[in-house]
Amino acid sequence: MGQAGPVGAGGGPRHTVNVAGHEVGRDFVLVAGPCAVESEEQTVGVARRVKAAGAHMLRGGAYKPRTSPHDFQGLGEEGLRILGVARAETGLPIVTEVMDARHIETVLRVADVLQVGSRNMQNFTLLRELGRVDRPVLLKRGMSATVSEWLSAAEYILTGGNEDVILCERGIRTFETCTRNTLDLSVVPVVKEQSPLPVIVDPSHGTGRASIVRPMCLAAVAAGADGLLIEVHPAPSAASSDRDQQLTPDEFTALAPVVLRLVTHLLNGGVQP
Repeated sequence: MGQAGPVGAGGGPRHTVNVAGHEVGRDFVLVAGPCAVESEEQTVGVARRVKAAGAHMLRGGAYKPRTSPHDFQGLGEEGLRILGVARAETGLPIVTEVMDARHIETVLRVADVLQVGSRNMQNFTLLRELGRVDRPVLLKRGMSATVSEWLSAAEYILTGGNEDVILCERGIRTFETCTRNTLDLSVVPVVKEQSPLPVIVDPSHGTGRASIVRPMCLAAVAAGADGLLIEVHPAPSAASSDRDQQLTPDEFTALAPVVLRLVTHLLNGGVQP
């Protein structure tokens, strides 16, 4: 594990977060998988495909925070069981969301990284509890949060003793409606000036449009992102949630090597745009 300084201390040594041997913040990471765990066949099938394409971790929601209470809320503990099967089958570490402090112990049985979603970025009770957990936390930016508010939310976890926080830009709410959110790629270098924590980007939620996930992935890499969080579903049009933004396994298989080649190019001294 790398050494973390205060969130506001940018420009010094970068903090790295170890996830099953991947040093996030030093090693570029591809995290991919379905928005929601829907079945064992769906999740394990996607896990196999994304691993074969080069993904380092599997994402999948067992608990789903939805705007409407009538929308699919996730499979809960059954979803966690399925994610455990996928990890056993593929060896991929699991990134999954925890919505409530009461669920932490249950999610810890499966999760290698505990995700805090946009809607819970300022759930301070949850953040304080995650500060006591010996497991990395992926903290998504709130949909209307400033950088200062986002970094302050990270402080709640850090001051509790858990230094392993990964920040995730997932788009913010603006006046623009042609995309689901406005993906703020400028925040990647801005946050790196202010904090030693690793920063990854979620172009799936950031745009809400599968057709532009690819260029936003490449732009995020060029901006200096430490990883990408990409949604992949075997049949996006039939998905229980976020069907418009999920790539098919074939699309991810085509995208992943392009992303990884660009990362290698930049690390070897390629000129950033």
